[in-house]
Amino acid sequence: MEKKLLTAAKHAHGRAYAPYSKFQVGAAILADDGKIYSGGNVENAAYPNGVCAETSAISAMVLGGARKIRAIAVVAGGPKLVTPCGGCRQRIAEFADPETPVHICGPEGLKTTFTIAELLPASFGKRNLKAKKAGLNPKRARSRTAR
Repeated sequence: MEKKLLTAAKHAHGRAYAPYSKFQVGAAILADDGKIYSGGNVENAAYPNGVCAETSAISAMVLGGARKIRAIAVVAGGPKLVTPCGGCRQRIAEFADPETPVHICGPEGLKTTFTIAELLPASFGKRNLKAKKAGLNPKRARSRTAR
């Protein structure tokens, strides 16, 4: 795993906002543009409104103009492996190839690596959707709705 990726994930871990759970998580993505994008979990007193570190990093990547995850590192404390939640696994799969590495780390460094296919086997994705449904052009349908 690239040292810069782990360093960025550790930095995000340290800056995460977790005043309620006290469980900070950081994530960093190596994207197709060669840049590293990071994010930390951000909790909210209304728990369902929090944001996971992986989601935060993916948002940073997309806003930075990249569209493909080459590798992702997730850093959390504690002796057990902390892997992405189900929703984040789906979000990672949206921007990654099945063999994209997901590095699971603690503050001390790498614990293990999975591929996204190992974490989310038989995933639902773009291949499951049809570009045209019931004869409608999805782009046109959206633009009409937006007016």
